[in-house]
Amino acid sequence: MVFKLIKKEKNILVAELEGEDHTLANLLAKYLIRMDKVKFASYHIPHPLVGHPIIRVVTVEGVDPLSVLEEALNTIIKDLRELREKLVMELEKERT
Repeated sequence: MVFKLIKKEKNILVAELEGEDHTLANLLAKYLIRMDKVKFASYHIPHPLVGHPIIRVVTVEGVDPLSVLEEALNTIIKDLRELREKLVMELEKERT
C-alpha cells in the first residue's frame, strides 16, 4: 500500500490509499467517524475498475487530522490483535 497525501490543512486531510480497496478504506472510515475528535470521515473510489480509495477526514478545530488517522490505525491494529488472541484461545480449546 502507498499512502499519498493529496491535501492537508489545519483540520482537513485528503489522502489516497493506493493498492487498497473498500476493505481497508471502509474499516478506517468507520473507526474515524466514531472518534469524538472527528467531524466527518468518508471515502470514495473515483473509478470502480482502476481507482484507489480516497479518504477524507475533517476534525474538530485544533486537532491534527494526520494524528487522528494514526490513532485510528493504531486502534484497528490493537482490536485485530485482541481478536486474533481470542481466536487462538478458542482454537486451543477445540484441540484439547
